[in-house]
Amino acid sequence: MPLHGWGMHRGRPKTTSIFRSEVMSLVQLYIPSDVARFTVSQLGEMGLVEFRDLNADVSAFQRSFVSDVRRFDEIERKLRYLRLQIERSDLEVYDFLDEDFAGRSRGPRDIDEMEERISAHENRVLKLTATYKSLQLKHLELVENKHVLEEVSSLFSEISGRQQTSAARSGSVGRSGVSGSSGNRYDTAPLLGRSDTSSRRSIGSMDAARAGDALGFDMEAGSVVGHDINVGFITGVISRDRISTLERVLWRSLRGNMFLNYVDIDEPIHDPKQDEPVYKSAFIVFAHGESLRDRATKIAESLGATLYRVDSSAERRQEELIDTMSRIDDLRQILENNNVARITELTGVSEQINTWFTVVRKEKAIYHTLNLCNYDANRNCLIAEGWCASNDITAVQSALHIATEDAGSNVPTVLQELRTTKEPPTFIRTNKFTDGFQNIVDAYGVPKAGEVNPGLFTCITFPFLFALMFGDLGHGFLMTLCAALLCIYERKLAWLAKDESMRMFYSGRYIILLMGIFSMYTGFLYNDIFSRAMGLFASGWAWPTDSGGEGVTVEATKLGHTYAIGIDPAWHHASNSLLFTNSYKMKMSIVLGVIHMTLGICLQVPNALHFKKRINILHVFVPQIIFLFSIFGYLVFTILFKWSTDWYARDASGQLTHVSPPSLLNMLIYMFLSPGRVNESERMFRGQAALQTFLLLTALVCVPWMLLVKPLIMRREHQKIISEGYGRISTHVRVSAEDDSMGGAVVLTEQEEMEEDDFDFADIMINQSIHTIEFCLNSISNTASYLRLWALSLAHAQLSEVLWTMTFLPTLKMSGATQPIAIVCGFSVWFTLTFGILIGMEGLSAFLHALRLHWVEFNNKFYDGTGVKFEPFSFKALLDEAEE
Repeated sequence: MPLHGWGMHRGRPKTTSIFRSEVMSLVQLYIPSDVARFTVSQLGEMGLVEFRDLNADVSAFQRSFVSDVRRFDEIERKLRYLRLQIERSDLEVYDFLDEDFAGRSRGPRDIDEMEERISAHENRVLKLTATYKSLQLKHLELVENKHVLEEVSSLFSEISGRQQTSAARSGSVGRSGVSGSSGNRYDTAPLLGRSDTSSRRSIGSMDAARAGDALGFDMEAGSVVGHDINVGFITGVISRDRISTLERVLWRSLRGNMFLNYVDIDEPIHDPKQDEPVYKSAFIVFAHGESLRDRATKIAESLGATLYRVDSSAERRQEELIDTMSRIDDLRQILENNNVARITELTGVSEQINTWFTVVRKEKAIYHTLNLCNYDANRNCLIAEGWCASNDITAVQSALHIATEDAGSNVPTVLQELRTTKEPPTFIRTNKFTDGFQNIVDAYGVPKAGEVNPGLFTCITFPFLFALMFGDLGHGFLMTLCAALLCIYERKLAWLAKDESMRMFYSGRYIILLMGIFSMYTGFLYNDIFSRAMGLFASGWAWPTDSGGEGVTVEATKLGHTYAIGIDPAWHHASNSLLFTNSYKMKMSIVLGVIHMTLGICLQVPNALHFKKRINILHVFVPQIIFLFSIFGYLVFTILFKWSTDWYARDASGQLTHVSPPSLLNMLIYMFLSPGRVNESERMFRGQAALQTFLLLTALVCVPWMLLVKPLIMRREHQKIISEGYGRISTHVRVSAEDDSMGGAVVLTEQEEMEEDDFDFADIMINQSIHTIEFCLNSISNTASYLRLWALSLAHAQLSEVLWTMTFLPTLKMSGATQPIAIVCGFSVWFTLTFGILIGMEGLSAFLHALRLHWVEFNNKFYDGTGVKFEPFSFKALLDEAEE
């Protein structure tokens, strides 16, 4: 006999809707080992079962399929490496997905072949990449060596030319009989001075080199060999931003006994280590003594310089330069061939990498799920438990049958429903329209299983309350137009869901659509279209034809009829229009707020009926609704009464039939301060004082009713259970797989001693006191909170009026040839500010206030929101999360 799951009734499960969560069943699966992979794969494609972890006390490294998980982790690492190389090569990753391979259950041979192909591609790319990098490093060395050879040869040629020029000048001076000291005879021709026509820059001094004739300086040899001095040089290449640091460090370390000359290399050199082009400089440092040259070498290398040996012979330098340039050309050809082979290999990978990623992620998720199962060695099967909707059990059984056929096995998977006291997860079926509204509710809290879901009512009340604050036919039309485009072209614009900044607008496109439609409706009732009035019907007021001139106040005459729908457009031109709309919208906010809160309180009834807590109906719902209606229901009645009464009607004798319209705010205040008394000037109807006294006493009686009755009844029922001897037994349901009598899981009961103090009357009283005080105080604060509907509607209308008056209206009053240009400019400014401020910023503000009214003023009347969301094992959800 099958066992019924949580919330199950005998027979076919009830068809549920968004009003409540789905009826859930705890199912147990006995999966043969050879069918396990195919079964979990098929369930993952269906996305109907949320598996429970039956190995919670086992670490992740001790589970049965940890080696398989590591295997696919390694394959995924290889795929990430290949995708990185594809992106670095600026290749396009194809969106192609092999549905025949990725969408079916794959056997071990398919997985092995895929792994071999991926490993082969990785090995080839690794070899080609390593070869390419090594060739790039060699190419870098040759290019830098070429620049060093060119600059050193140019430098030595320049020095030789200067020495020859200096010697010629010295000879001519000697023949003229001019005498001078040997120390300053070369002052007019410095050895290595700055030149305006050269890009070289130098630092240091070479006084000894100036006396080259006396010391025997041989520029071809690159050294000075004299009686007591030995000058040599080092050459290399360094990053351009470090050359100044090299200058300072060498100058201070060698105490000025050096001469540095460098030149910037014009074109950037691609550095494979940094994988980006780097600007560098070639340098040469002259220093005397081996120790100073060694010190300069260490300093240059510590700053990241690359040093190169330059031959002392000019002929050999020329030969080496020619050989280097030839090798560079050959190496470039090899690099090009290597890059072509690498690009060809990566192009082949890019065509399949999406399919491989999909398969690997699915397979890894399968083994993660298998690690949640228990292994029964006696039956050679895996035991799994999970939650699924009772209406989906037939679909799950069908998926199990398909998996058995795919595996080619004759042993089917056995499914059983279990009876349990565990709280099931909450599963609410939504579509693309209701999903956005349900997300608003879930952000506050996920409904408990079986609890009334506010999402159903939010689909209407949320855009409606938003529209009350955003009411404008023109602004609503623009919002509706934008949302309609998102809905019509939702498939083409699906890429917006991947963009972090636009994801919110795309996922909430149907919310925005309804907000725009409702805003058009309320804007029609407010008679507002971009802060302008619409005279669609005959006005109920008539302005005098003779206005008396500008600045003269006139009074409209009331006609015998009223405007058909909405606010009369005559009020838009009146000086007291703000007083009228303030009063109208303020009272409207109170009426709609009380209706909204009443709906929330009434939803306690289906919750109490579903959870079989009728005590909550009689002693929670009834006193709360009476308390609310005694005060704020009476306030709504007086608002409607005041609206429906003609306070300026006169009788046959011409006398007023009513006193002046009373202040409802003062009436409500004095209802508490002076019960039983109503001023004659404030009286609205006969018996008002007696009615107010009765309602006030009724509200006071409801407070102890809410506070005491429910806890006392619960205490009496608990004492009755104790007196009958049932209070010390507690039954818990446990599932075991050790008995074969039922061919599967067996429901066992355990009896545990129950402590007498499990029922704590003090805790119940404290909790009930908190709820009672909170409800009484919130009834006042929540009602006042709905005044935000009036405040934001007023702010929106006034801001719209200001924008129209200050940006666009002045251009319509202009004249002359510049008027068309002014109109275009004024309209552009007005439309931009309207879209950015009134629709963007004001729309966001109204959205947040509507959200608060639902979360605080509506949900706290009936909604716990302490459930856990149903998250089935689904490949689709897994892949969507991976893409994000």
